[in-house]
Order: sequence, then structure tokens, then C-alpha cells
Amino acid sequence: MVERVNNKQRRRTGSDSAGGRLAERESPAPNDAPAHSLGVRSKPGAGGRLREAESPAPNKKVIALVYDFDGTLSPKPMQEYAFLPKLGIDPKSFWAECTRVSQAERADALITYMHLLYKKAKEKNVRIDRADLVAQGKLVELYPGVPTWFDAMHAYVKKRAGDSGITVKHYLISSGLTEIIEGTKIYPHFANVFASEYWFDAYDLPFPKRVISDTGKTQFLFRINKGLEDLSQSINAHMPEAQRPIPFSNFIYFGDGDTDVPSMALLKKNGGQAIAVHGPDESEAKCVELFKAGRCDFYAVADYRKGSDLWKRTCLLLDRIIADVRVREEVRGLG
Repeated sequence: MVERVNNKQRRRTGSDSAGGRLAERESPAPNDAPAHSLGVRSKPGAGGRLREAESPAPNKKVIALVYDFDGTLSPKPMQEYAFLPKLGIDPKSFWAECTRVSQAERADALITYMHLLYKKAKEKNVRIDRADLVAQGKLVELYPGVPTWFDAMHAYVKKRAGDSGITVKHYLISSGLTEIIEGTKIYPHFANVFASEYWFDAYDLPFPKRVISDTGKTQFLFRINKGLEDLSQSINAHMPEAQRPIPFSNFIYFGDGDTDVPSMALLKKNGGQAIAVHGPDESEAKCVELFKAGRCDFYAVADYRKGSDLWKRTCLLLDRIIADVRVREEVRGLG
């Protein structure tokens, strides 16, 4: 992995991190902090793997914006931009085969797709290694406004929150591949990335190392909530709400469909917020269904540019969270 030390990167071996790759990010002094580094977060590493970040002090002033990837930040599954074309495979046929095989073998759908990717590559004598997957991330398309969204959200909160000390951290939870995600231009903006990942041996033979399922995503919401982002740390022990660095009420989750329902449901049940998005050329039917079922607060086209409906509705939720944090601080000040 790569970690930054005194503004310089160095690569760490897999043994340096427990249960995943993390990039540690030092926080600059508040007066010198650029918009994208507000709050305590980790420096981006060689990416996509879980990155060790120092747990913020439990002052409840961090807002967590949590994103799905495929269909939420990017129009298509990330494997369709370079991986499948490189193998000369039609995406629809591949996903149909994944469904067919997983059902026939009663296997996990995500493990099946990761296995079939490797199997297809081997059949075509195409080597898969980590560096190649990272390079594929550069070809992943993003929805309009995504590249500038993260800094813009930091700037918005800084302006609205004033000197209250309220900051933003961005997180990504995806069933997609860590290696591809870390090659995208937006990877450095995330405080942590929790995604599926291959384990490469000395001969670069990949084996599914981590698989993030629909329901498995909720584990990582709890990790963020409790400040236990290192996978070597157990999240099963009880932690009083007062000790949790980021309350669920400070979360906004962005997702695009059924795979995000468990995460949306968890947050809504615990006072958090969620927004469902859909592509500009896609039907809003699924988002409407999620909205009517109480799974999300808003839905909008996946247009992350300033002034869009998604921008406006996100800012409304941010304003509400900022107000709630200030109220809690005022009450706490009364003793």
C-alpha cells in the first residue's frame, strides 16, 4: 500500500495493515487545511483497500457522506469500462452467466462474478494483476459534476458551519473492485474505501479476498459510526452512543437501487439520511419506489453539478445536520 508520511508516499506491504489496505491521512492545522482535507481523515494510498484512519474525537461534529459506486457515482458497473472489453466479452452476457452460475451452484453472486472474471481471463490467456486493475480505473466514467463534488461539499459545509468546527468526511462502500476504484480520479477524496478485493499471491493468481454484499455494507456503516475503520478491530462489542465519533444522524447515504436498501434502512431507522439517484436516461421508478417505502429522504438525477436537484437536496440535508449539531452543542453547554 502507499501511505503519506510528511507529505511523501511510501509503499507498505500487506502485513502492515490488518484486514485491508488503508492510507493514513494526517490532518493539517485547521487554519491551513484545504477544503478537501477538513476533519480527521486518511491520506489516499495505493487505494481501494481499507485505509487506517485515526478515529476522530467523539465531538459529534463530523458529517459522513457515504456513497455506493456503480450506478451512483458512475453510470455502469466498473468492470464494463475496461475489464470485460479487454476480454472481448459482452457485459450483458457476462452478468447473465454470473446469475445463472450462482443460482445453479447456490453460490454467492459476488464471489461468482469475481471467480468468473478470473476464469474468463485465464481462458483467453489474459493475465490479471493488481497494477493492471488499478490502471483500468482511469477509464471509468463518472456522472456529471462528480470530480468537483467532494471539494464543493467541504466548502459548502465550511461556509454554512462557520467556526463551529463541523466538518465532512467522504466514504465509499461498494461491491465493486477496490483495485479499479483506486485508479479513479476521485479516489483521493475518500477518507476510507470499503470494497470487494482480490488477494494476489506471488504469482499474481487472484482469489476473492473480501466480498462486500448488500447486507454486508451495513457493517461498514457501523465501523464509521464507531470509529473502528481498521478491519482488525471488532465492532461487535457494545459502544455507548456517547462514545461513537459519528452519530448515524450525521450520515447521508447515496445509492441507486435495491442493493442499497439495507444501508438506507439502517440509517433511516437510526435517524440518518439517504438520497436515491438514477441516471439521466434511466427511469426514476426505482427511486420513487424507495421514496414511497421510506428508504430515502429525496431522490434525484445523478447530476452532481452545482445547482442541480441533487445538489440542492443534499445541501438541505446538510443544513439540517449542521443545525442539529449546533443544537446538541448548545444543550451540552448548559450542562
